[in-house]
Amino acid sequence: MSREIWVVPFFGQGHLLPTIELCKHMASRDFKTTLLISSNLSSSIPSSIHQVPLLHVLEIPSPPPPPPQPESDPMLQHHRHHGDLSLGLENLLSARAKSPNPELPVCAILDVMMSWSAEVFQKFNVPMVGFFTSGACSAAIEYAMWKAHPLDIQPGEVRLLPGLPEDMALTQSDLKQRPHGAPGPPPPTGGAPPGRGADFHPPPGPGPNMMGPPKPGQHRPGGDPPGRGADFHPPPGPGPKMMGPPKPGQHPPWLEEVKDTIALLINTCDDLERPFISYLTHQVGKPVWGVGPLLPQQYWQSSRSLLHDREIRTNRRSNVTEDEVMKWLESKPRASVLYISFGSEVGPTMEEYRHLADALEASSRPFIWVIQPGAGRSGPPPQLLGNRPGSEEEEGYFPRGLDERVGDRGLIIRGWAPQLLILSHPSTGGFLSHCGWNSTVEAIGRGVPFLVWPIRGDQYYNAKLVVAHLKVGYMVSDDLSEPINKEDIGKGIEKLMGDEDVKERALLLSTEFQHGFPASSAAALDAVRDFINQIVA
Repeated sequence: MSREIWVVPFFGQGHLLPTIELCKHMASRDFKTTLLISSNLSSSIPSSIHQVPLLHVLEIPSPPPPPPQPESDPMLQHHRHHGDLSLGLENLLSARAKSPNPELPVCAILDVMMSWSAEVFQKFNVPMVGFFTSGACSAAIEYAMWKAHPLDIQPGEVRLLPGLPEDMALTQSDLKQRPHGAPGPPPPTGGAPPGRGADFHPPPGPGPNMMGPPKPGQHRPGGDPPGRGADFHPPPGPGPKMMGPPKPGQHPPWLEEVKDTIALLINTCDDLERPFISYLTHQVGKPVWGVGPLLPQQYWQSSRSLLHDREIRTNRRSNVTEDEVMKWLESKPRASVLYISFGSEVGPTMEEYRHLADALEASSRPFIWVIQPGAGRSGPPPQLLGNRPGSEEEEGYFPRGLDERVGDRGLIIRGWAPQLLILSHPSTGGFLSHCGWNSTVEAIGRGVPFLVWPIRGDQYYNAKLVVAHLKVGYMVSDDLSEPINKEDIGKGIEKLMGDEDVKERALLLSTEFQHGFPASSAAALDAVRDFINQIVA
């Protein structure tokens, strides 16, 4: 009988890269592991994947999506592309089932944002395992908040979440949201599903829909928005669902996505999130395993040495080379540099970026600031809409003249940055971060403390994990529902960079990563192997 596993990733880089690492781990456990991708996205797969024994890439045949048109309906485009992918996946499985020697996969591992594919696998009786590319804390807090309904917290009150550590207790500020239309925290009873944070990078053009169409008679949590019935399919994107926050008492949005799975895998490890993995295991009624962090093999092989991104990742467009960044870092004292980077899809507002530039200019600390095209804009980046950057609003924020004013004290990078090099360099002493999960675990493993500035989705829960539970960072402000100003940022920078204790705690935590890929996660992957083998038997 076949021992083949099919793995269906979401196609953003923040999802695809950890999924590829998961595939490598499963292949090393003697499973023929097949990564399914849309045919028009095959260029996103690193060539090194083809050198891994038992690991294969299989394209889901589908016509390339047409370029977005300003007058076209993006919902309709996403719906059509989703339909093409569903049909292509069903055709692949059907061909396998009808072959002279039928060999269907023994199991399918699905990114929770690709749960639309569950219906196809169910037609062929293929068991499914859900996969979260984010951590366990975000899922656990969402679930605990749904059970506790902590919507009446008063100023100054601290409310425990039953089953979770005391240091994850909620205050009123945890429930606040930014003004409508601005990036802000998730709704109290939901938000972006785990893994749908700021490390999410959607491909150009329409992509697969996270939720898929509702089944006959099924309603979305909270019902359909006005004017949007059963044919409404929100496109993938970071942050809360487009239909708005769920009503009080509604379950977390990811819970529906995993209801047909037989087990869950989470991109984390016991050393970081044991209480949250245990909580989810007891609550969801199915096995839950921490199988990460799913970082490149080179990351685990060089715990105390420099990492070079060019050996691991594709160097995308940038105004600097990796060698130039290295030379700049070499000129700075140990643990003196503040690294600043937000996700490529979400970040502060245009005005907050101006405050950040002012705070960095007023500070005496050396810094590397990575700014993405379209920074500060609301809505999708202009390149995803087919627009040419023009005005500042279209092009995004850039601190013009700041480099001349701060001189060699600052390095401003536009576009791609060698993040693994920066985080592993001894000159880096702090990380001003949105707390996307991939960035969070990369920094934790290299002993870099945080000044956290979450924007939306799971970033708020990741930030709470970093600050309250792991105690390796500070919040940029006590009230994230209000715009962040120069004073908040300046005080936060000095608090972080001047605190030797938090730097020591971060270094101590990083020792958990010194011996390579976590032993608990390796054991969990062995348990997954045994679990799937029981299915085969």
